[in-house]
Amino acid sequence: MDSPGETRRRIDADKGVPAAPAAAVVDEMGEAGPVAERRDRMLAGLTLVATAGLVLALPFALKSGAEFFLPLTVALVIAIALVPVLEWLERRRVPSALAAILCLLVFIVAANVAVAAILVPATDFFRLLPSRIDRIQSNLAPLLDLYSNLEKYVNRTLRTVADTPIRRTPNAAVSPPSSFLELAATSAPAVIVQVLFGVLVIFFFLSGWTRMRKRTIAGRTSFDGAMATARVIQDVVDDVSAYLGTITVINLLLGAIVAGALYLLGMPYPVMWGGIVALFNYVPYFGPVVAAFLLAIGGLMTFADIWTALLPPAMMYGCHLIEANAVTPFVVGHRLTISPLLILVSLSFWGWVWGTAGALLAVPLLIIIQTVLNAAGKPDIAGFLFERGTLVRPVRERRRWPFGGAEESGAGNG
Repeated sequence: MDSPGETRRRIDADKGVPAAPAAAVVDEMGEAGPVAERRDRMLAGLTLVATAGLVLALPFALKSGAEFFLPLTVALVIAIALVPVLEWLERRRVPSALAAILCLLVFIVAANVAVAAILVPATDFFRLLPSRIDRIQSNLAPLLDLYSNLEKYVNRTLRTVADTPIRRTPNAAVSPPSSFLELAATSAPAVIVQVLFGVLVIFFFLSGWTRMRKRTIAGRTSFDGAMATARVIQDVVDDVSAYLGTITVINLLLGAIVAGALYLLGMPYPVMWGGIVALFNYVPYFGPVVAAFLLAIGGLMTFADIWTALLPPAMMYGCHLIEANAVTPFVVGHRLTISPLLILVSLSFWGWVWGTAGALLAVPLLIIIQTVLNAAGKPDIAGFLFERGTLVRPVRERRRWPFGGAEESGAGNG
């Protein structure tokens, strides 16, 4: 009786089909299976090693080159978020360059309004902090009395540490700037260059977005590759713009409610405090805590009674708890699924690399990275250790966002 391989070759010969190479026949008969498995495991090992090296080297490169990478990343995230507005204008026959300028002007106006509403009043308000130290101390006196024993112990410890002689190493004396012009000459040019660099990146990205996307998709060698590329590009734009748009609307409403409550309470600069709350609410978990702390300082500076002084942060945090546990889950809870662990890791990573700006960028960057990896495939560590997998591509189901765009969710397998 003929073997399956011999039967296949005899049928192909009768049909006039050329004989398959010997290696293919051997692989088809299962005799080359161990070789293919070793090759797959070697590729998986190289993928994991390269990924580990990139992960270890990337944060140090980003941190050391923050003057270049930070404005570039901020500009790209903003540009991606503005792409839906650009496409809306282009569908109405607005030229790409003019549409990019209009998008850029809208963003610049919004940024200037935010700066005027938050930074300028905050500078004037917190400039009064040295003159309000006495009021803050009198407000905190009842609480400080409760911890008098702990205070005495801390004072004793600090006195002991202060009396210990310290070996000082000679340092070169650096004189502080003696005038505003000198300060501007030493620090402002770098900031101006970074801002101009970011504005130019946004403009050129938006003005060439349509051509760049068509060229990227048309450059694929297969139809499946072109469709996959188009889907990834659209998913990144949809996810980032929809997330930022949804969260921005929620944060603005939260800031407006807090500002109105503070106005009724008699807190000075209620619009400034509402802007601070809206801004810090972009940073999950830690942002509202910082906003409540700043409100507590403002309340202690403003009111003479400690309970009235602590009412603004209590009101703000109560509004935040309602927003975080009722409003946001209702709006985006079933449309955007991100692991809280990944959010915390992203916050700590980007916050360590770029500080406050990195914390604000943490979630949008996490969405971009997660979207690309879901389409391209992730290194399958468990498959490498226990099976022979290299990449995992989850099967995702498309769902609609409330403010436009789409999101894909669902687990899958490789």
